[in-house]
Amino acid sequence: MPVPVPHQRTVVLPHQAGPVDDACADSAQVAGAPGAGDATAHPASQGSPASDPQQPAEQRLSADRGVPQQGLTLLLIGEDPNSHVPDMWDWAGRKVRLRTARNLTEAERLLTDDVHCILLDLPPRQPHDRTERAPGHGNAPGDELGMLRDVLRMATSHAVLVLTYETDAERAADAVRVGAQDYLFRDELDGAVLSRAVRYAVERKRADLAQRQLTESRMLAQENARLERGLLPTPLLDGSDLRFAACYRPGRSRALLGGDFYDTVRTPDGTVHAMIGDVCGHGPDEAALGVELRIAWRALTFAGLSGDELLATLQKVLEHERADDEIFATLCTVDISADGRRAGLCLAGHPAPLLAQAGERPQLLPYEFGGPALGLLPHARWPRRQVELGGSWSLMMYTDGLIEGRIGEGNQRLGQEGMTELVSRQMAAGLTGEELLDASVREVRDLNGGELTDDVAVLLLDRR
Repeated sequence: MPVPVPHQRTVVLPHQAGPVDDACADSAQVAGAPGAGDATAHPASQGSPASDPQQPAEQRLSADRGVPQQGLTLLLIGEDPNSHVPDMWDWAGRKVRLRTARNLTEAERLLTDDVHCILLDLPPRQPHDRTERAPGHGNAPGDELGMLRDVLRMATSHAVLVLTYETDAERAADAVRVGAQDYLFRDELDGAVLSRAVRYAVERKRADLAQRQLTESRMLAQENARLERGLLPTPLLDGSDLRFAACYRPGRSRALLGGDFYDTVRTPDGTVHAMIGDVCGHGPDEAALGVELRIAWRALTFAGLSGDELLATLQKVLEHERADDEIFATLCTVDISADGRRAGLCLAGHPAPLLAQAGERPQLLPYEFGGPALGLLPHARWPRRQVELGGSWSLMMYTDGLIEGRIGEGNQRLGQEGMTELVSRQMAAGLTGEELLDASVREVRDLNGGELTDDVAVLLLDRR
């Protein structure tokens, strides 16, 4: 059976604030209604609005200035072909277009993005349709609003305005509870009332959508925050006399994790293993890859791997997990002996740690024996260098976000030497642990003239 083609017409509607012509104040029958006549025969539709002396001044001014004469578009859904919709202008003095559909099949075809509001004309409730509500069921509407539910499912982003009769006040209230933006009684319908109701319904729908998006964004942010907190490392140093401190500042706005990562664990033989790394980039994908590398490092360390063998395995993890072949990661690992007096150092394209021994100025550990960053060379090697720590020391490991901040307004960077001098001053002032790290990062940020754009991770191990 062929689907009837619905008619579309432009309805000229009087502006609320302007004078109303007596002829225009009467209800105009919608397209297809008997006796409606040709819409083009209406005085206001024979030419531009500016040619009609009865039009409000705002409408004539809009036409004189060349404002597009296409305003709101309304879609009327109703089984009654004799439904009446009053004439009106929208709030900008532009013509309102009306589309009519007798069923949901026609409505779905006409429901395009330029439709601002749906007018759902509910047929009068028949006496046999008045169903009794069972006790304890509250005010839940019956199947008589099934068409409204269908419209709401079909038009999730459109405002819906229900038209009904004053005798159906209870059903009209139920329609709003189901999801309509508002309702109007046909008995008191006129152009001004309909104009205000349409504007209200459209703006309320926009507010509802904005609130829903805001709520979803907040829930997503909370879930991401909980996930990121759970992925931050918990140092496992039970049984060790070393003190641990860390400072972490992601470069991404409102993020808890960046592409930098670190971890510290103690294996059953008493060795303390520490690492810090940096995945190139600052987005959530880099943060996720950094977490994968950290977890892999912890698992491989507990499995007994260290040095070159460990880094080679991590490179394989990186190659399999990265989004493209251009992504790489720098890494620094330190294995501190059980007596705390010596350590093995491996560098994979990462800045060398800073060692401060008792009574001496902090010094950068040698970098010459380091290897390339992970992910750059397929068969790279990372030699392990033995470092004497002594009896009392502080070892600071960091990512390049700490040394690449600017100094003043020029392009000069802080660099490793500037960082060494900065940390030396803080240590001379008696700062240790987290206070030392927080003060150092704060001074680096002040020298940069604002927040650092790169991720920053700093890890400090002390033996006193």
